[in-house]
Amino acid sequence: MQKVFLSGVLTVSDKGSAGLREDESGKIVAEMLKAEGFQVAKKEIVPDDRQKISERIIQWIDQDGLSLVITSGGTGLSPTDVTPQAMEKIIDYQIPGIPEAMRAASLLKTPHAMISRAMAGVRGTSLVINLPGSPGGARDNLSVVLPAL
Repeated sequence: MQKVFLSGVLTVSDKGSAGLREDESGKIVAEMLKAEGFQVAKKEIVPDDRQKISERIIQWIDQDGLSLVITSGGTGLSPTDVTPQAMEKIIDYQIPGIPEAMRAASLLKTPHAMISRAMAGVRGTSLVINLPGSPGGARDNLSVVLPAL
């Protein structure tokens, strides 16, 4: 019997959480995970708020038992982009190769990739990966990561 890995997709967006923008990136990420055999057990939009981001990741991993949490959004240079800061406080250690691979692949498409602050890390036995918030960026970056999962 094949083991089912529970995953969650956390979109970080002030406009999305207020219902002012459709969550295209979250839908794309969830579809890609399902296509690779992951069960998407949780999917939510939270505002660009360190505490709310951290609390949701902690809940999904520590209480709900998710093995993988993918965030989308909040990895740029805007003052409201706080996903990496929220994540670094709650992970046990970083996995630098994942964002390095994402940036390397993205640099072939756009020089803006070098200013991404996306992170990947482990909390307990669960993996957390930050993706960009744009639908294309989320799709392209997750495509780089999926073969390693």
